[in-house]
Amino acid sequence: MTNDNVIIAPLVTEKSTIAGEKTNQVVFKVRPKANKDKIREAVEALFKVTVLKVRTGNYLGKQRRRGRTVGRQRNWKKAYVTLKEGDRIEFFEGV
Repeated sequence: MTNDNVIIAPLVTEKSTIAGEKTNQVVFKVRPKANKDKIREAVEALFKVTVLKVRTGNYLGKQRRRGRTVGRQRNWKKAYVTLKEGDRIEFFEGV
């Protein structure tokens, strides 16, 4: 798994923006097979910041229906990345 392949997208929610303001954390949606070391390497390489801590959570995909057919969305993983004081990653500056 390469660094470009680990991080899927930033998660910008009300909870993640509050965490970013208070504790200098950034939240990403990452590949389910990515471990904390790979996530740390990917964030440091892509955004040129220093990562202090990575916390992860696995989430089951929601069950969805199409008529009588029942399916599931993919499982996914969320990563809370704590950055060093002074480092920032700006996703939506000035919105």
